Amino acid sequence: MESWVGLEEFVELAKLEKEKVLEMVANGTLKSKQDNGKFLIDASSGTHALVKSNLATQAVMVQNPSSAVASGTVDGEFIEKTIGTILSLHEKVVSSKEETISSVKNENQFLKDALFNTQEVYEDDKKTIAILREQLRVAQEEIEFLKRKYRLMWGKTINAQANEETKKDS
Repeated sequence: MESWVGLEEFVELAKLEKEKVLEMVANGTLKSKQDNGKFLIDASSGTHALVKSNLATQAVMVQNPSSAVASGTVDGEFIEKTIGTILSLHEKVVSSKEETISSVKNENQFLKDALFNTQEVYEDDKKTIAILREQLRVAQEEIEFLKRKYRLMWGKTINAQANEETKKDS
């Protein structure tokens, strides 16, 4: 299946220089044709050519990495910078993980201490409530005793007063 694209569009899609594309057309790697004054390239043949070219470059790099670097296929400084960047990012991730773990451990210890303190306060409050309930019970008993005492005392006074009034009336 052929799909034809313009030369400029192919250059943009393949991310190659125009001269390199024309060179590939000249040596027959890419299929091309002229249609209505437009220079067209078969995209599927371009894909196959680019894949073959990349595979050949990778084979050279695998077989002899130093020659691939020396020939300019792979920039050694770029590789070193990339590896350095990856290593520094890895160190930052590990450091961040360690900080996070330390922070979580500290938070857990804080929460555990807070829980123990809350439990102690709860126990103290329970003791205080028990003491206050006992004091309330004693106070209620005392009030009941005083009520009975005053009823008796006022009952005698009222009876004595009633007796005096009956003696006066008679």
